[in-house]
Amino acid sequence: MALPTTDEAERLSACLQLGFIPADAACIAQAWQAQIARTGNTTDWPDSPEDFGLRPWPRPDAFPPCPRQLGLYAVLPDATWVGRMARAGVPTVQLRFKSDDPEAIAREIKAAVAAVQGTPALLFINDHWQAAVQAGAYGVHLGQEDLDLLEPIDLDAIRTAGLRLGVSTHGYAEMLRADHVSPSYIALGAVFPTTLKKMATAPQGTARLAAYARLLRDYPLVAIGGIDAERLPDVLASGVGSIGVVRALTAAPDPEQAAAALGATIQKFLTPAQKP
Repeated sequence: MALPTTDEAERLSACLQLGFIPADAACIAQAWQAQIARTGNTTDWPDSPEDFGLRPWPRPDAFPPCPRQLGLYAVLPDATWVGRMARAGVPTVQLRFKSDDPEAIAREIKAAVAAVQGTPALLFINDHWQAAVQAGAYGVHLGQEDLDLLEPIDLDAIRTAGLRLGVSTHGYAEMLRADHVSPSYIALGAVFPTTLKKMATAPQGTARLAAYARLLRDYPLVAIGGIDAERLPDVLASGVGSIGVVRALTAAPDPEQAAAALGATIQKFLTPAQKP
């Protein structure tokens, strides 16, 4: 991708015409200006972390690291599914349990923690970070809205407890917001259309995904959203090392067989440097 070699306002307009939402277009235009000031390069798509204002690594305030390659990352509705996929060999599982009952949430999270014991699966808890800390989960995953609600003291509590932190993003502005808290991994989506959640941005596609992977090269990255077996190779070619799935497992006629097939494809397409 390339933009005209004009001033920042015209680059902003060009980004909007390419279909980026205003917040993302502004991030690209500013990074483009920084790239020109730093290198004089006016034609290449900006993907240098420093041009987007990302701090260098290592960082003293970073969350604990997780594997660079999380592999197949299954997002699951309850502890029973978590245990089932962990026993099927899925390396990373996330409990996304929907309830307004705090006691039910705490029970389900404790059950999920118990369900992965005896397996190598890493368990992330979606949203409910306090209960995740209390139950001793491996990590917690937050959406942008949940991240915005947290105070610095809350983030410190998660970090001090030793939990890994994953953050969802849907474009440049949200990626920069996620980077501000130095999470353990960043999720990128939705890559393809999905009916599971209403998105603020259009599906990103694999070309944008590859640009995001270059920018966030210092992070483990999880691509998610509408990914199935047919699309998997194109997604992996973008440079991400982990693939998040929901319906590809929960709606499969044989979820264990689907997990094995997806996992084998991921291992086949990863470079030796990406493999654990």
